[in-house]
Amino acid sequence: MERSLTYTVDPQHDGTTVLQFLKEQGYTRHIFVLLKQTENGILINGRWAYVIDRLRCGDTLTVRLLEEPKKPFYDPESAKALPSLSIVYDDEDLAVIDKPAQMPVHPSLEHSGDTLAHAAAAHYGARGESFPYRCPSRLDRDTTGLIVLPKHLLCAASLSRQIAERTFSRTYLAVCRGKTPQNGCIDAPIARAAGSVMERCVDFSAGAAAVTHYRRLAYDAKEDLSLISLTLDTGRTHQIRVHMKYIGFPLIGDFLYNPDYSQIARQALHSYALDFTHPVTHEKKHFTVQLPPDMKRLFPSF
Repeated sequence: MERSLTYTVDPQHDGTTVLQFLKEQGYTRHIFVLLKQTENGILINGRWAYVIDRLRCGDTLTVRLLEEPKKPFYDPESAKALPSLSIVYDDEDLAVIDKPAQMPVHPSLEHSGDTLAHAAAAHYGARGESFPYRCPSRLDRDTTGLIVLPKHLLCAASLSRQIAERTFSRTYLAVCRGKTPQNGCIDAPIARAAGSVMERCVDFSAGAAAVTHYRRLAYDAKEDLSLISLTLDTGRTHQIRVHMKYIGFPLIGDFLYNPDYSQIARQALHSYALDFTHPVTHEKKHFTVQLPPDMKRLFPSF
């Protein structure tokens, strides 16, 4: 993967060092180490530069991000069986993907060929593109919807920082059992359930802080189902699933917390909207994606 980024120095940064300027653009210590090892990693007006060099108004600063691609970790033949990537947005810096159900985000012992990582490598490899797979925000295997894939280290660092600073926003849609209040806030710490590797629970003595906001969008009295939207102040494992069970409105189809498959075969949870700042252009980005068919069937008007 190679990405060249060019900056024109404005009057505000006259006299600023390269290091100070690039830090403002989101460059981290790890990236500076990479640039130091890269031929022509940093150029001022076409000439090789140190990070301690000072910039002048009107200078052209060029940064060359070069990351050697790893050897393919998937079998090209088995990759043919993977579902096609549903790409919502794609540029030189990042991609926004609509992830299907039954697709883990990361490879594991149990999933060595059917993950989003494999699908992305196969898709972009077929186009002659390659980039290190990074996923600063994740979704559970059976949760559908939007997820961002950064294509280089600067983009990954920026998105991770936005997530940590809570300027990266995600809105979920979920279907749960029962008629929820019109809206609410669940402030209940979450910890690993005793004796389980996967399961989490609300634990006020040992749990980590977790806050979930929800709003009811629709209620089906006949089926006793609520469609709700949710946003999170924190990002704990299984947070939505644990919190909604805790207040008595568990998600349907959830094999861990409410194994009720009468209306859907997986947890009814969908990453509906993303809002973040583009790491390179600094534009505000907003993406939405419709409910998948299995959830849409339960609430056809949405």
